[in-house]
Amino acid sequence: MTQFKAIIADDEEQLVIYLESMLSRIWPDLHICGRAENGREALDLMVLEKPDIAFLDIKMPGLTGMEVARSCSKEIHVVFITAFNQYAVDAFENEAMDYLLKPVTEDRLTKTVSRLRRELEEKRPPVDVREVIEEVMQHIGRGEGAPQLKWIKAQHRDSIRLISVDDVLYFKSNAKYTTVLTVDGESLIKKPIKELEDELNPDLFWRIHRGTIINAGFIDKVSHSLTGRLAVKLKGISEILTVSRSYAHLFKQM
Repeated sequence: MTQFKAIIADDEEQLVIYLESMLSRIWPDLHICGRAENGREALDLMVLEKPDIAFLDIKMPGLTGMEVARSCSKEIHVVFITAFNQYAVDAFENEAMDYLLKPVTEDRLTKTVSRLRRELEEKRPPVDVREVIEEVMQHIGRGEGAPQLKWIKAQHRDSIRLISVDDVLYFKSNAKYTTVLTVDGESLIKKPIKELEDELNPDLFWRIHRGTIINAGFIDKVSHSLTGRLAVKLKGISEILTVSRSYAHLFKQM
């Protein structure tokens, strides 16, 4: 039996480890012949290892996954890893391109592996990504909607306080208001959690509960509570935040 080779390119080390671990269970015969932290390393690996498959994160330093795909051999089956929204997913499906949506689930990876194995064993030619990338990017561009939120405007006594979203530890709904917590203290705003979720960067701000969004950059540790649920502690505060079961999948890669 032919042993196929693959590389994984993503600047999130934990995701690479997680993806490789799942692949070892789902496709034990697949040989991961290289790992890259950025687009240029990915291109070098493709030349050196000549893999059959390349798992490419779309957002990488140096060169994006799309730019890498444009330059790679036509013989390589490309699977994009993306955190983009539903517009991007629709675009990939319309163009018959393989993709994995972050956070990557085992069920979705199993379907991708089945498709790849079938195509490789039947020696089907890969989709020529260079012919469809521009169309995919146009779909993504049309679906971007409002720009991502950069500043929070909060009432502070008789004035308006501007808070950079980068400084926010978490947002938590509280009756008619939403609490905005930073290292400098709390502020209240009237913008609901759902509206905030749509405007914040999904790579950084994770909804862990119906009424809570955390800044993943401030995660100190994740543990299990006495009830078996995941609990998150953020840097700089003692408060422990409970993760709803419906959002627990976000932490499988950690």
